[in-house]
Amino acid sequence: MSTQPSGPTAQAPYLRIENVTKRFGDFVAVNDVSLHVQRGEIFCLLGGSGSGKTTLLRMLAGFETPTSGKIYIDGQDMSEIPPYDRPVNMMFQSYALFPHMSVEKNVAFGLEQERLGRQEIKRRVGEILEIIKMTPYLARKPHQLSGGQRQRVALARALVKRPKLLLLDEPLAALDRKLREHTQFELINIQEQLGVTFVVVTHDQEEAMTLSSRMGVMNHGQIVQVGTPTDIYEFPATRFVADFIGSVNMFEGKLIEDEPDFVRIRCEDLGGIVYVNHGISSAPDATVWVAVRPEKINLSRHPPAPAGGAHQPEAGAGENTVRGTVKEIAYMGDMSIYLVRVESGRTIRVTIPNVARHMEDRITWDETVYVSWHAASPVVLTR
Repeated sequence: MSTQPSGPTAQAPYLRIENVTKRFGDFVAVNDVSLHVQRGEIFCLLGGSGSGKTTLLRMLAGFETPTSGKIYIDGQDMSEIPPYDRPVNMMFQSYALFPHMSVEKNVAFGLEQERLGRQEIKRRVGEILEIIKMTPYLARKPHQLSGGQRQRVALARALVKRPKLLLLDEPLAALDRKLREHTQFELINIQEQLGVTFVVVTHDQEEAMTLSSRMGVMNHGQIVQVGTPTDIYEFPATRFVADFIGSVNMFEGKLIEDEPDFVRIRCEDLGGIVYVNHGISSAPDATVWVAVRPEKINLSRHPPAPAGGAHQPEAGAGENTVRGTVKEIAYMGDMSIYLVRVESGRTIRVTIPNVARHMEDRITWDETVYVSWHAASPVVLTR
């Protein structure tokens, strides 16, 4: 299919990345990436160090040139357009505020460079400072502001020029945990008010899950999965994604029964059978991996009664249930983490919400317990 745009429409992607590759000598930093982002989205690129996410962001900004491929913003090919002429602004991790300028002057700087009229500059700066709730601080210098306030000033300076696309490179990395959580929701509210399309680069899973309407997980220069935060967490496409996003228990096994509405998998490192209430259409005896999130696992002193779906055969005795011993407990306030060593030697991570302040009968160290899960809880992965 041609990568040439046929003209923007209401349904057309606002940002189109088409088969973009970036090489530095023999090293491939971004490998044949294609991505569509819609107008008004907050799209997060999530990945570890060296995954290619920052290089991709820099190509969107024009600081790097793709080795091959095309980038379109609002239907316009960006190939020959220098950074200063792109309808894009970038907010850096360091914020890069001018220390000798007031908040007002920092925000106005870009508009002054464009030689806008004094009254227009004053009006637009006043509007954006009101939106980010920094009007009372317009005369202060950056060193007189908190970390969260400096972050908002940097955001205002990037937004006041009304870019079509705002690029944010680890925007909240410099903030402490509580302030970061608060600022995430502020950032969403500001974006909703202004309707600007955001592309955010982050290595922080929680930040990506909170901010994004959709996200792309990057690994070795490629986007390995794109979806909503719920899609990525609940339906990972690969072992890498399942392991990278949140905590997960991963068990290798052999597919021993595959029907349209259920499968059975023999997992030697669990010492038992995993029953899943949906089919996967894989080859008989195929090696697969079962991923179960810690919060989807039950912990009890007695073996649970077998239970399957309403129209499927029930899990048999001993299926989706393993006996073990509690080896570690970490109290985290809102939840407790249990590490249970099962008879095969594997350790299973279980998280239990602390819904009651006083639990006299709480499971404790060195107790023999049963870990179990519902037939709908596991995700079966083939790669």
